[in-house]
Amino acid sequence: MTLSVLGSIQTEVVAKSRGVERLVTGTATSDGAGVKLTRVLTQSLQRRLDPFLMLDAFGTDKAEDYIGGFPDHPHRGFETVTYMLAGRMRHRDSAGNEGLLQNGGVQWMTAGRGVIHSELPEQEDGRMEGFQLWLNLAAQDKMTAPWYRDIQSADVPEFTTDDGVTVRVIAGASHGVSGAIQRDKTQPLYLDLHFDEGASFAQVIPAGHNAFIYVYRGALQVGGTGVARQRMAILANDTNSDGVVLHADEPTRAILIAGQPLNEPIAQHGPFVMNTHEEIFQAVQDFQAGRFATAVN
Repeated sequence: MTLSVLGSIQTEVVAKSRGVERLVTGTATSDGAGVKLTRVLTQSLQRRLDPFLMLDAFGTDKAEDYIGGFPDHPHRGFETVTYMLAGRMRHRDSAGNEGLLQNGGVQWMTAGRGVIHSELPEQEDGRMEGFQLWLNLAAQDKMTAPWYRDIQSADVPEFTTDDGVTVRVIAGASHGVSGAIQRDKTQPLYLDLHFDEGASFAQVIPAGHNAFIYVYRGALQVGGTGVARQRMAILANDTNSDGVVLHADEPTRAILIAGQPLNEPIAQHGPFVMNTHEEIFQAVQDFQAGRFATAVN
């Protein structure tokens, strides 16, 4: 069951579409207790894709690739957004939150001043697939209290265009439909797009926002550039463009992500993202001294 939106869809017209600045192939790696994944948005792209810090894509039918999960680990200074396409993952954190992330669901966590959490599979076989996105926090919000929300698939607003594109609005707004999450400072847009063969989709994006697309099924056309499966397209920043137009010649699925850059210094050490090296040193000291809440077993 999905939260379908009827009667409130507005047509978005894009007069001049953004083009593709660069195509990116992710890097195969592992994280947590040996979970295999592809790091698509790496640290070298953080300034270019501000306010986004990282995007991991994971997908496998092999239990040995994910069964170890992500045992207790800390975060400070940003938000994590986990979108599960398939599978079951249990979240527990030191702020007392617990939730089950499953097919089509979203886990949105604000680490703020510090939290320790775990994400462990609740399955021993079958497919596990999804994404984790790291969204930066403004300097004034980095030491805010931790916050967490589980969004089940049925609570993600969804609509289908006349052209045959089903749109799941995780954050921001599309065609007059507001997403499950809103953020004032970074204004993230996070859409999961499912294209029928031959379908096109237009999305308005403010000219000053950074934006990218990741194709996880099929292939897309953006202007004259093809974006193949498992490729990220960084969309060009053009003050004359008012959005992007996407076209699929075959059944295709992709995520479209955009946001307002913070234009602040970025200092990262592993799971801590602050604005200065001094703040990073403090984060490490606070964690080692137990000033983050005690981990949940």
